[in-house]
Order: sequence, then C-alpha cells, then structure tokens
Amino acid sequence: MIGYALKNGRLAAVDAPLKELDRLVWVDLYRTDPDQIRRLEALLDFNIPTRDEMEEIEISSRLYEDNDTHYLTITLPARAGQDDAEMAPVSFVLTDWLLITVRSTEPRAFHTFPLRAAQADLGLDGPATLLLALLEAIVDRLADLLESNAREIDSISSTIFDRAALQRGSGGGDKSSFQQVLGRLGGQGDLLSDLRESLMTLARASGYLGMIWPKLGDVPQENRERLQTLSRDVQSISEHASFLTQKVTFLLDATLGMINIEQNATIKIFSVLAVVLLPPTMIASIYGMNFEQMPELSWPYGYPLALAMMLAAAVLPYAWFKRKGWL
Repeated sequence: MIGYALKNGRLAAVDAPLKELDRLVWVDLYRTDPDQIRRLEALLDFNIPTRDEMEEIEISSRLYEDNDTHYLTITLPARAGQDDAEMAPVSFVLTDWLLITVRSTEPRAFHTFPLRAAQADLGLDGPATLLLALLEAIVDRLADLLESNAREIDSISSTIFDRAALQRGSGGGDKSSFQQVLGRLGGQGDLLSDLRESLMTLARASGYLGMIWPKLGDVPQENRERLQTLSRDVQSISEHASFLTQKVTFLLDATLGMINIEQNATIKIFSVLAVVLLPPTMIASIYGMNFEQMPELSWPYGYPLALAMMLAAAVLPYAWFKRKGWL
C-alpha cells in the first residue's frame, strides 16, 4: 500500500497512509495484504473490489456507482513484449476526495507516473484530475507499445519480402527461416490482441468518466478538453491497432504463401528429376534384360552406344524444360 498527497500541485509519497488518510489524494493498492484492505474499508466506509469482482467482464460490473463512489475497471498489459507478459484488471475507485487503485501487476505507467507527477506540475488539484492524468499516462504507454509493435511488424515484412533473397530463390532472408517469422508474427499478434482489449476497456472508462464528470464538482474547461482529447486518442490508437491487426493477418497469409512456393519448388525439382531420369532408366532396363538373342550385346560399340543414348535421353528433356522456362 502506497499513499500520495498533493503538495503544491505535485505528488508526494506518505510513509504511513492509514494513519494520515485524511490528507491523501491517492492510495495505490498493489498486492496489498487482505487485513490492510479490511482496515482501509473500515476507515473509508465503502468496499474495495476483489480480484474476482475485477475480472468480471460485464460493463455493469466494471463501470458503476455506489453511494457517490465510482468504480472503473480496465485491463492493462504488464511486462509487454517479454516472455512473462500478462494482462490483468486494474480498478479505480473514485470519490470526491480520494482515488484508490487496485492492481495485482505492475503496468509501466504506475511506475513512471508517480515519479513524473512528483517532479513536474501536471495540474493536479484533486482525485479527478489525478485519475485523468494517470489515464493519459496509460494511453501514452499503450501508444509507445503500439509504435514498437509497428516497427517490429515492418521488420518482419522486410524479412518476408526481401527482394534480394527472393531473387536468390531463398525467400525470407538468409538469417531467419519462415518458422522463425511465424513465431515473430504470432508474438506481435498476441501483443496486438492485448492492446486492443486494453484500449476497448479504456474507451469505455473514458466515456464513463465523461458522463460522471459533472458530478465531481465544477470542472474547468481545460480539463473537459483534456478528457475529450483522451477519448479521441484512445479511438485513434484503437483504429491504428485494427490496421496493424489486418497487416499481421496479411503477413501471415504471405508467409504461408511463401512456404507453399518453396514446397512447390522442391516438389518441382523432384518431378523434373523423375522425368529426366526416366528415359535413361528405361534404356538401361532394356539392356539389362537376360535374353540370348540381343544383337547389340555382340557389337563392339554397343556399350558406348547405350551410354550415349542414356545421356541424350536425359539431356534432351532437360533442354526442353529450360527452353519452355519451366526451370
């Protein structure tokens, strides 16, 4: 449990939040002991959502009001891009004097925002503006993740459509096999899915915040505009995420197409070899028959003639295929 108070418009950490609750503006509950949560609920006289309640997907369970206390739950990625990345709900409990956040993971914004808010004046004058600034930091983080995702997708696209590699007949580049490309595409597709889910919950939360904003007191026009900008940013980022999702699908189809082309090229080589070697095999089979009356067996040049026939029977089909452009 970490408590923050406002000092000259900036956040300041409080060592003993339960003892100085009356001067706090934000309480961050990160994997807090249940006993501490019960003590905090007794002091505040309202409930703090549990993990099971936070994971419910109904909008009525994620965005609601209870006795002038507003509950907003969104889903955020933690350790995005790493092997142990996960998605988890984060709840915001908003009153007219206090903001409480409940989480079991560590999204990057919850680490960077308190540091930034302690060093710079972000226009914080209460829990509502604090929540708005925190949501802005979350959206900025999601935008950064989406930009990183877009760069990785562009890199994968360059790998798939490496023209020099395609001209050498080894599509996909020299360093990355198509199996690795599929793995990279799968990872970026999973990240995009998580970001789209998070953005969807953010869009709902920002819409709900705009609806309840008049109930939070006299809101300056500047903050109204910030909230509108936040909603527009979430919408535009969501649209870009949808575009990247379509691009990942296209690249996946292209990769599978490249794999089919390589497989067809391999099968074609075996087919050509079978056709080229079939006539020499037939000639060798004819002269491998054990019949007494075979005039060629007594010819002095019978063996060289058979070899020449087999060579010609192999070269002529190959030359024909080359002329037709089938090789």
